[in-house]
Parts: sequence; C-alpha cells; structure tokens
Amino acid sequence: MCILEVLYQAMEQPPKKKFNIQIIVGIITTAIVSIIVQQYFFKTPSYDEAIKKAATEINKTCPLMVDTETRLDSVEAFGRMLQYNYTLVNMEKASVDTTDLKNFLEPTILNNMKTSPELKYYRDCNATLAYLYLDKNKQRLLKISITPDRYKTP
Repeated sequence: MCILEVLYQAMEQPPKKKFNIQIIVGIITTAIVSIIVQQYFFKTPSYDEAIKKAATEINKTCPLMVDTETRLDSVEAFGRMLQYNYTLVNMEKASVDTTDLKNFLEPTILNNMKTSPELKYYRDCNATLAYLYLDKNKQRLLKISITPDRYKTP
C-alpha cells in the first residue's frame, strides 16, 4: 500500500471527533434527564410540606384529652408554623388570670421545644410552634409562640 492509498482511506473514515461528541452529548442528556426525574418524581418534601403533613396526621387523632383539664382540638400549619389549638375544658375566661396561666405554661413549653427529641425536626427546620388556648366556651385565653430565636438560645 502506498502512502496515497493510506491517506485516501483515512479521509474516507468518519472522524472520531464526531463519535466522541455524540457520546458526550448522550452523557449530558442522560444526566439532565436523571436530574429532572429526581426533582419531580423523587422530590423530598419541603419543610412547609412536612409540617402540613404532620398537622394532618395529628388531626386524625383529635379531639384528644391530654389531661383532665386540657383537650387538643386541632393542629394547623401555616408555612413553617405549627399551631396547636387547645381547650381548657373546665375553665372560663372570667375566672382565669391569663398572666399566671402564661407564666405557668410558657417555661414548660419552651423547655420542651429545646429538649424534646420528638421536636428535633421542628428545631432543625427553624419552625415556630404556637399554642392557642381557649376556655370551655371557646373564648380565647392566650397564645404562646415559641420562635427559633427563643429555642435556639441557651
């Protein structure tokens, strides 16, 4: 074979660059499709969605007597806030000192938020937990909100 024949055969063969470009384009396309599939089909729920789901699950057990005085009526989710709605079943607003009640409940609730393993998820996602208390006639007594700045400080 002479040099001209070798050159002629080399010119007739498709360049290897095209093949390499096709492989690279295929790999990139596969990666993009894989990312899209993961984003839309295997998406992990956002904190807001997880809190909403938690409220839905808790509500399946409501109303629930927590103790002889307290009934959990429902739970509501507002973004990253979870609100527990309680009724103090033996109390009337006119006979309750709401300041004393708040001073009694708030330290316990705050300590629970800081230390309870069950509430770790809410601490991790910087959620606010709110506790709304009504009297036996559905009159609002008080609302206690535990925000991240309160439970993340020692």
